[in-house]
Amino acid sequence: MGEHRPHSRGRANVRADDNRRRIAVEAARLISELGLRDYHQAKLRAAERLGIHDERALPRNTEIEDALREYQRLFGGQARIDHLDALRRCAVEAMRFFHTFQPRLVGAVLEGTADEHSAVCLHLFSDDPDALSHFLIDQNIPFEQIDRVLRWERDEPESFAAYRFQADDIPVDLTLLPLDALRQAPLDRIDGKPMRRANVTGVQQLLGESASDS
Repeated sequence: MGEHRPHSRGRANVRADDNRRRIAVEAARLISELGLRDYHQAKLRAAERLGIHDERALPRNTEIEDALREYQRLFGGQARIDHLDALRRCAVEAMRFFHTFQPRLVGAVLEGTADEHSAVCLHLFSDDPDALSHFLIDQNIPFEQIDRVLRWERDEPESFAAYRFQADDIPVDLTLLPLDALRQAPLDRIDGKPMRRANVTGVQQLLGESASDS
């Protein structure tokens, strides 16, 4: 009987890999079509829809991100590319508007995985915790304020003020961080590495690359 155990383990591994791939693809569809932003919630919901109850089959966030890129490539078409460009143009305008806060673009609009549910997400920087709210009020911009929890390396999670508003029907999400956060980005929720960030010149370069590709 022992001779068959390696083969059984091999088949189990293949089945687990197949289930991980199926869950990742379904989670990518849910994220793209329903606007889910919590990858853990998306993978649990996908596993439930597929009737897969083995926690070992749950894919990593990076696997879901890869599946999301593939899903968008297959089904997004030119309309998705045009929408991404529109979000990046909005990001450039917002970064110019908030230039005194040394803005950086983060998230799906920068990574190229944005969809119709995505917001333009910016990190802004000031050691005055009230500076951004006062600026928004002075500019007569109605906004919603929330708390956002971020983490750096081995540090404990910290809560920061974030602000949401609409700019020509595009949601804009601002997180205010202290100036020393310019030196090192907080950890990305997807892969646990420091977030990729871009200044306005970097975003303009992305728009130029998109125009040349088309």
